[in-house]
Amino acid sequence: MRMIPDTPHGTHSQAEKRIFDRLRVISFDEKQGIFTAYHSLNLTRHAYKRFGEIDFLICCSKGLYAIEVKGGGVSYKEGTWYYRNRYGDDNTSREGPFKQVESALHGLMKNLRANLPDRVISQFSIGYGVIFPDCEWRVSGSEWDPHTLADVRGSKNLERWLRKLFQYWRSKDGGNRHPDSVALKTLRRYLRPEFESVVPLHVQAQAAEDRIARLTEDQMAMVDVVAANPRVLCSGGAGTGKTFLAMELARRWTAEGMNVLLACRSPWLKNYLAARFAIPKLTLSLAASTRMACRRAGLDQFDALIVDEGQDLFDMGSLDKLDSVLAGGLAEGRWCLFHDINNQSGLLNRPDQEAIEYLESLRPAQVPLRTNCRNTRVILEKVQTSLGADMGTRGAGEGPRIREHETTSREEAGKLLANEIAELVDHGGLAPGDVTILSPDSFENSCAVDLPKKIRKGIMTLDEYSVKSFPARQISYAKIRDFKGLENEAIILVDLPPPSREDGDIAAHYVAMSRARSVLSLVYRSTR
Repeated sequence: MRMIPDTPHGTHSQAEKRIFDRLRVISFDEKQGIFTAYHSLNLTRHAYKRFGEIDFLICCSKGLYAIEVKGGGVSYKEGTWYYRNRYGDDNTSREGPFKQVESALHGLMKNLRANLPDRVISQFSIGYGVIFPDCEWRVSGSEWDPHTLADVRGSKNLERWLRKLFQYWRSKDGGNRHPDSVALKTLRRYLRPEFESVVPLHVQAQAAEDRIARLTEDQMAMVDVVAANPRVLCSGGAGTGKTFLAMELARRWTAEGMNVLLACRSPWLKNYLAARFAIPKLTLSLAASTRMACRRAGLDQFDALIVDEGQDLFDMGSLDKLDSVLAGGLAEGRWCLFHDINNQSGLLNRPDQEAIEYLESLRPAQVPLRTNCRNTRVILEKVQTSLGADMGTRGAGEGPRIREHETTSREEAGKLLANEIAELVDHGGLAPGDVTILSPDSFENSCAVDLPKKIRKGIMTLDEYSVKSFPARQISYAKIRDFKGLENEAIILVDLPPPSREDGDIAAHYVAMSRARSVLSLVYRSTR
């Protein structure tokens, strides 16, 4: 059976984990189509609480079925339910697991009917069941039918029990409901983002509970491919969610008990991620320091490797360092390397062709990310038309127009920069911390040094240590090359000439412009 997500991390219930493993190995007749089980407690945050109350939701050609799992000792006496956990602690409840899962299923159906066409929902039989994997159940009661429960005996052969459960519920509506492929695809597409909702990096940094990002179809496909393949090359332009996916993959692999190394070249990115994620069994390291990171972790080698901003490590020296700390090496070990597709076109830098050929010789699965989920459509189109860069399609909404200025004077550029800051912060309602000034030069050599003293005092120059607290309450300033892998709501790009494909500044424009989530201002300084 297909499991979504592919690992049961996010739950402390050992009973659920055992049932997860048993469901995974069930192999229904392929002629009956794909059987999918959604494990809701894997949510990083619940997009809908009602969905989170369903332990497993099975979607298949036989219908839609909610499954509740109750581990430990369970008993029912005179209308009261008694639960005993593995530590011997007892809890009681008037609402039993059957009422609980029935209520959750009806809540889900209410949501589905409000959001999907009736012609889709009406094709599905629905039902529920409860699994007691740790006890024998010999009690009769008015709240349940014997067909809807599986005790320690029934749970050992879940396939047989599920077939009987499907048959029981389908008999109640005549057994005539057979969802077609379109209905199944529509329902699965709607369900999956809810069960795989995750919190994006900038929201985690701000601890904003109410802003949830859903995985795109491209990203969900990448997760599936990684689950099925030991070695993966994942490519995508800026804004397609590579760092976001790298951290989600780290969660999943460590949840399986693996010691995972996440490597990159940028100390800024490494420190930024380390300050925001404390994942047990995950080590973050610069590629040049992997051997030291391995010793500090008390390991001979790591079980799995994730590489972010991999285009910076397309050289044999870096690959040799990664190979030495991975169990099985790059040839036989488990790894996923995320890289920017524009590196291959020479937009960013020229990769070592020997390194590319070596990685490809290992026959990794290759996954392209085509959907941009960071930048607004306006920014996306600007980068693509001005630079010829591939940043995927769609984008995150329309967004405000891009403001462009050009001058030959550094002093005039400073005045234009001051005006942009006023427009964004004083008049535009953005918090100062939402704004980052990017330049190819240091602050002292930038037009930013000509800002009025009052504005200059409110600007924080980032370095590899202060980036740990980014975004802060102040406007930030950084050199473009150091800001790779990071992002902010608004970017003001200064000190570059207008982009020209004959000059060597295209890569800097690409990195800087693609960092903006919703607002982009350009203050060009030409030499004409």
